[in-house]
Amino acid sequence: MWDDAFPSFLIGLREGLEAGLIVSVLVATLVRSGRRARLPHVWTGVAAAVGLSMSFGAILTFTSANLSGKAQEAFGGTLSLIAVVFVTAMVFWMRRSARTFSGEIKEKVTAALGMGAGVLVLTSFLAVGREGLETALFLWTTAQAAGSSSGPLAGAAAGLLIATALCWGLYRRVLHINLTRFFTFTGVVLIVIAAGVLGYGMRDLQESTLLPGGTAYAFDLSAHLDPSSWYVTVVQGTLNLTPQMTWLQISVYVAYLAVVMTLFVRGVRATAPAPTKPAAGAEAKPAPATAGSEPAAAKSEPKAPRRIPRWTIPVALLGGPALIAGVAIAVSDGKPASGTPVIEVAAADCGKGFTAPKPGRQTFQVRNSGSRTSEIYLIDPVSNAVYGEVEGIAPGTTRALIATVGTGSYAWRCVPSGGKAVTSAAVRVSSGGTTRAVLPVSEKDLAAPLAAYRKYVDQGLAGLLTKTRALQSDIDAKKLDKAREDWLPAHQQYASLGAAYGTFADFDAKINGRTAGLAGGVTDPAFTGFHRIEYGLWHGESAAALAPYAKRLTSDVAALRTDFPKQDFDPGDLPLRTHEILENTLHRELSGSADYGSGTELATAEANLDGTRELLGLLRPLIDRRDPEVTPVVDTWMKRTERLVLAQRAKDGAWTPLDKVPAADRQRLNGSLGRLLEELAPIPDLLEIRKAA
Repeated sequence: MWDDAFPSFLIGLREGLEAGLIVSVLVATLVRSGRRARLPHVWTGVAAAVGLSMSFGAILTFTSANLSGKAQEAFGGTLSLIAVVFVTAMVFWMRRSARTFSGEIKEKVTAALGMGAGVLVLTSFLAVGREGLETALFLWTTAQAAGSSSGPLAGAAAGLLIATALCWGLYRRVLHINLTRFFTFTGVVLIVIAAGVLGYGMRDLQESTLLPGGTAYAFDLSAHLDPSSWYVTVVQGTLNLTPQMTWLQISVYVAYLAVVMTLFVRGVRATAPAPTKPAAGAEAKPAPATAGSEPAAAKSEPKAPRRIPRWTIPVALLGGPALIAGVAIAVSDGKPASGTPVIEVAAADCGKGFTAPKPGRQTFQVRNSGSRTSEIYLIDPVSNAVYGEVEGIAPGTTRALIATVGTGSYAWRCVPSGGKAVTSAAVRVSSGGTTRAVLPVSEKDLAAPLAAYRKYVDQGLAGLLTKTRALQSDIDAKKLDKAREDWLPAHQQYASLGAAYGTFADFDAKINGRTAGLAGGVTDPAFTGFHRIEYGLWHGESAAALAPYAKRLTSDVAALRTDFPKQDFDPGDLPLRTHEILENTLHRELSGSADYGSGTELATAEANLDGTRELLGLLRPLIDRRDPEVTPVVDTWMKRTERLVLAQRAKDGAWTPLDKVPAADRQRLNGSLGRLLEELAPIPDLLEIRKAA
């Protein structure tokens, strides 16, 4: 959990220390001047600021929960950008103000004392409230990036506790800290973290389609890095750098880091020669005044009565509800506000509290009152079509389900983990418009396409073995020109089986592996298969040097063909591969990263299009039954993309290397494939295996 907690820990420590120093200076100034009776004014302002900050966090959480998927991405991405702006401004402000921090606060307190209690309350409220709002915003964005609130909340709590201890030590003069150095060091780290938050925000905005380039990846290491490994988790949790990032994310990350870090370091150097002073915190935190040390003016001043001033009543009315709301929301685990339909779901009683909803877009708060994690569906009980779903809702938790309600019948279906599906009583809605529901797909529905595809792959592997044997024979006979001719058909044959690559397991890395992640690059012993032979054939290696690799390739293909009938093939992978094959084509072949000398990336792209077309043909009946508008549009963009690819093949069959393709043609091809991927994107959702059937 520490990897997700660290950014929030740092912001909690910095913001907590800033707010704590402000409060310490306020308290110390009042104590030194003999105005202890004014201390409740400070604490009232602080309490109101804390309540406002918690309420702000609650508003962000509930606003996001009631938005659609794309709107949530847009909301989160926009707030990530705002958080980066606030954090950047805070870092630069504290870099400039650390040396004169306590003096400025003293001046404000002195002025407030002369203007009355309300101004003192407002001073403490504004000073602490600014830090609290920044903390709430940054904490919310880091929780969104982490996908969980436990780590960021724990980190922020730890940071605030340490900040409180530091401020107490400074106030009691038992601790001395060079605040300038502290805020400089943490500022550098926060700039790096903010760059990651900015990149994450860009990704959210791309997924919401507000920004383009969502499928234009700068790199994709997801096939070579285990996302659950400790090092990936640490880097992603602390820096928001992921194994797969778009060009926009990388560009914005690098630009922000270069510009902001340069300006920050220059500012630090410009202020570095200033003479050393006692730490701002220590200078401003005298020990509490005693009776013998109070100024003469303070001794002559009559002591204020120990009673609650009248001004605390309106402040409590404003700050109290905000604080109570924040605490209630923090412990309610997202319980909905009144007026929102709450549906209780459990194995014994699914859909408790469900009545006929109003037509139009509705948000249902689904609360799992059972003892098992469950899948929850809003369905048409006649056809089993799904209007909306909540996956993996844990016991005692509440999640939002958003659905558009039209004329028809509605019921809830609860599928507890390890249990049988339970369906609620149906209700009828009339006088509404038409709305589309998705017919659920079961493993049985995918059985026939899966059997047909397994047969296609088995036949393809037989042809692949014949082609690899021919390639090996060429190399053994030292006919390298012929080997270069036979290499491409064999590699295209393998590429056309793309939907099975997840099933091929370790064989895929042996047969079609690349150098990504290999310490030795092209000389690494683990680099084998088609691309290793490609590298040798087009980089002048001898037949004797390539013969062992050709023999091993044939052996691996033969072993795969023998093993494939026994391999498990998840039926749910078929719909996913309709999108993933060409997504990998965009990342690899059309980026040039999969070329090792032959210049045939576009030939491989054509084979990937063939493999996708084969898969779509098998799944077309299931797709058309659920959304007949998908496949005609996919066919249009498939043909357009294929025409752009084939335009780079000469009459003699030679392919234009990717780096020789004119820039305009390459842009058109990337754009067409990107659009094709957008049209393919709904298919995995349409054909997702659901338990609602």
